[in-house]
Order: sequence, then C-alpha cells, then structure tokens
Amino acid sequence: MPADIFYYGCAIAAVTLTGLAKGGFGGMGALAMPVMALAIDPVRGAAILLPILILQDVVSVWVFRHSWSKHILKVMLPGMALGIGIGYVFAAQVSESAVLGVVGLISTLFGLQRLWIERGGKVVLPSNSPDWVGAIFGIVSGFTSQIAHAGSPPYQMWVLPKRLPRDVLVGTTALAFAAMNWMKVPAYAALGQFTRPNLMATAMLAPVALISTLLGVALVRRIDQARFYTLIYLLMVLLGGKLMVDAVAG
Repeated sequence: MPADIFYYGCAIAAVTLTGLAKGGFGGMGALAMPVMALAIDPVRGAAILLPILILQDVVSVWVFRHSWSKHILKVMLPGMALGIGIGYVFAAQVSESAVLGVVGLISTLFGLQRLWIERGGKVVLPSNSPDWVGAIFGIVSGFTSQIAHAGSPPYQMWVLPKRLPRDVLVGTTALAFAAMNWMKVPAYAALGQFTRPNLMATAMLAPVALISTLLGVALVRRIDQARFYTLIYLLMVLLGGKLMVDAVAG
C-alpha cells in the first residue's frame, strides 16, 4: 500500500475518532494520536490535529451551548492552563510513552471500578469530592493533553462520578476542551509546527472533521443517560488498554 494512502487512512480514522469524541463520546479522541502515529511523526501529527480539534470544538460548543456547568469549568480551567504550561516546559524531559502508560493504567482502573460499582443497574450517588481535587485533575489533564493529546481520562475521573445530566456533561466537556485547545496554540506555534504543509493537510481533513462531529452529536442524543455513562466507562477501559500497549511498544 503506498505510504500516502496509508497516511490518509490513518488520518481519516483519527479525525473521525476526534469528531465522535467532540460529539459526546468522550475518551475516543485520545485514540486519535496513536492512530496518527502509525503513519506520521507524532509531533507533526499533533500539529495537524490541533486546528482540526479547534474546528470541531466550534460545532460541539454551538450545539451544546445552553447545557454546561459553570462550577466545573471554574474549578478545572485554571488547573488545565497550569498543566499545559508545565507540559510545555518539561516536554523535552518527559517521555511521552511514560505519560501514556500512566494515563492508560489509571483510565483502565477507574473505568473498571465504575463499571463494578454500577453493575446491575445500581444507582450511584454523585461524587462530592472537594474542588481542590478537581483542580489537581485539571492540572493533570492539561499536562497530559499538552504532552500526548490525552487530557480526557484525568478530566473524566473527576467529572463523570458527579453524574451530570447527559447534555450538561457533553456541553461542559466541549467548553473545557475548546478552551484547553486554544491554550495549546502558542506552544505549537513556538515549536514551528504550523507550517504550510501541515495546514494544507489540516484543510484536506476539515470536511471529515465536521461530518464526524455532527454524527457524534446525532448518535449521543439517541442513547439514554444510563447507557451513555456505561458506554463512556467501557470506552475508558478500552482507551486505557490501548494507551498502555502504546507505552510498552514505545
């Protein structure tokens, strides 16, 4: 198979995953970078995906603009900004494989724990962990997002147990990651990654980005709330396993 065909196959799959994630299936987007890395340098792949993520954010934020939690954003966004800064400063010293491995392990254990608690349709009370815990998870989310585009699992570990209404969860997540993606723009610009070839590659993938995001929105609204949370936990387990495999392979 010619290299360019393989690249476009991986790129389309990665953008589709991010689109479904932006449409509401949180966690799937973290699979995009491992898929892109099969065919292209991870740094360049991340630079190509970042404008795609921002474009998809516009769609998801607009669709869920009336459903979001001000409190969660107030708690987590400052930590996310700090985590992105730490990730940028220490990018050269931190192994991406190590970050992926730790995030994958925590994501898997958390997803399994939540599935065990909720087995048999048991009702689970929302988490009442203090705000400082959420701020710490925000820092970790920003750090892992800057290093490996894997900010979703740490974010979900604090937010999902609160059992927000489905649309509020999706809307809050959309706003949080839209803000975080814009925070990453200066770092990627400083790395010189917004080159003409990279931006052209982004432009070619833009239609796939929009279609997949709208598809995610349509699908998530067809799933009832109980099944939605179960699906998210299953995705976290699968994502965690994939990240750990990538970490070992790296």
